[in-house]
Amino acid sequence: MNKKVFFGATLLILGAQVISAQDSIKEEKVTELEEVVLSDSKFKLKREQSGKVITKITSEELERSQGQSVATVLSRVAGVYINGSNNAAGEPLGVSVRGGRNRQVVIRIDGVTVSDPSSSAGDYDLRLLSTSQIESIEILKGASSTLYGSGAAAAVINITTKSESKDAISAQFSSSIGTNQSQDDQDYDINEFVNSASINGTIGKVSYLGSLAHQSTDGLSAAEAEGAESDAYNKFNVSAKVGYQWSKNFKFHFFGNLDQYKTDFDGGAGFDADNQFESRQLRGGTFWEAKYPNGSFTFVDSYALLEREFMSGFPSRYESKIYTFDTYNKYNFNNTLYTVVGANGSYSDFNLFSIPFGSDDLVQTINDNEADFDIIDPYVNLVYVSKFGLNVNAGGRLNIHSAYGNHLVYNINPSFTYTFGDKYIKGLASYSTAYITPSLFQLYDTAFFSGNPDLEPEESRTIEVGIEYSLSKKATISAVYFDRKSENFITFDPNTFVNFNSSEDIEVNGVELEANGKFIDDKLSINANFTYTNIDKLENNIRIPENSLQATIGYQLSSKTFTSLSYQYNGERTDTNFDPVTFAPTPVPLDSYGILDFYISHQLLSNMTVFAAMNNITNEEYQEIFGFSTRGRNARVGFNLKF
Repeated sequence: MNKKVFFGATLLILGAQVISAQDSIKEEKVTELEEVVLSDSKFKLKREQSGKVITKITSEELERSQGQSVATVLSRVAGVYINGSNNAAGEPLGVSVRGGRNRQVVIRIDGVTVSDPSSSAGDYDLRLLSTSQIESIEILKGASSTLYGSGAAAAVINITTKSESKDAISAQFSSSIGTNQSQDDQDYDINEFVNSASINGTIGKVSYLGSLAHQSTDGLSAAEAEGAESDAYNKFNVSAKVGYQWSKNFKFHFFGNLDQYKTDFDGGAGFDADNQFESRQLRGGTFWEAKYPNGSFTFVDSYALLEREFMSGFPSRYESKIYTFDTYNKYNFNNTLYTVVGANGSYSDFNLFSIPFGSDDLVQTINDNEADFDIIDPYVNLVYVSKFGLNVNAGGRLNIHSAYGNHLVYNINPSFTYTFGDKYIKGLASYSTAYITPSLFQLYDTAFFSGNPDLEPEESRTIEVGIEYSLSKKATISAVYFDRKSENFITFDPNTFVNFNSSEDIEVNGVELEANGKFIDDKLSINANFTYTNIDKLENNIRIPENSLQATIGYQLSSKTFTSLSYQYNGERTDTNFDPVTFAPTPVPLDSYGILDFYISHQLLSNMTVFAAMNNITNEEYQEIFGFSTRGRNARVGFNLKF
């Protein structure tokens, strides 16, 4: 057996044995694992009442990921593979969930869907986010179009940012330094600096929060080339929020943030170059909530200005605007029937400035008067929770698109939970549809000749069947089978780069296994997952592993010291290499790889924690993208100070 698979499987088996052994051990202290979930219904329901297997990344886990990117944190989740998360810091990220691509995954921040109308897939750039400003993340896999938009074909990533303290004033400061080196460069020069600071609190009815985060990284070349120069990356995030609690039942807040990064990038696989890319997002919005007996009314919106600029041999500048809102009414009928009725919409456009052949100056090649569309989606969702274990989540959404007319999507998600003592076993199933219209770039791009105004929307359906077992609310084990089928799948011709609808239906299926728990008076924690994706059925399976595995074992050495060991394995993948002269595509294999990480933290003072981490301990050599560098063995130290 491959030693990487063996090592990861050993961690999984160890976790399963510990879980099994604890069945006969009397625990004096009970820790509920992710008991409350929100993403699949917009209500706070007990986990056993949910018809989905939802993964939640807690504030504790995020604090232990200090200095790491959001992409790195998400890539540990079952079924989630973020290509480029281990490359140079500024490299583009390819989000794949259950074989789905970026455009089939909806990303939401504090209740608002975020996207970039000028990007090729219309998706959001995760590189803009800072882990230090996030409180928690919920990942809801499978089609979830009823609640979160018709584009949610593969998953929804719900991000919640940090909130204000109840004290009049509270502050936090964190800082870390580390290396950023390849497998061949192990000089341990300090090349990464990550800092964040925030001040927040509540004075009477007024709450406030202000935070600043900064990351500076150098020392690693994006392209894997002989004598290549390192490519620097510099990012800062500014966030502010002011709220007012008018009464017990009515509150609102205003928020704004500026996220910006600048990065060097190379000319392609194995090709060093002196290029730069800059991305900037200015986003602001509001949140309003009015509660009444058994229900509440919520309105949340945001307006974003985004700008991206490529400074290379083919310079270009993208400017886009997007306004998004979500308004809904929630009502709870005696904790039996939960209803959500609402509407959300988006209004987006973009401009593109590039240099046409025969010109030396940037000219506008796409105008926002043409490249724009509006979407308004009314929706309804119902959750029935019985006293005998049957739970049903169902709903529908009407997509009203300014260019493509109307289209209905729906979902039905029954589950049954059998409770015995402090344990339960839950069976679940779901059938969901999704509908994804082409992005503005896919329709109107003329600068790179990929636009196709005749594109048809992509339609898909997803089937899920699964089981979840909870042991004394201290451990859970789950298994889910998924199958997604897409019609009019939007892809591109690797020879001409023109977008087109595939004439063949695209189907992908697979299995996800997850196990997690806390044992030995909560000192030992185990989290493990395995994903099998049948990529042979995918027409475009570039860079998607068939098998992936993650496992983390943590131990609380004392009341003040915590340590963990993590392992991540991704199987063989296929990439594409383009001939530098003819640009003809050639498939190339990428080897499997396994990464072992170590982490330790210690509470030095009552308000100060120090930590150290070693990533890729074995200095594994691998590629996530053909011809591009990955990080070798790297070290990081830092501290977190709270007042």
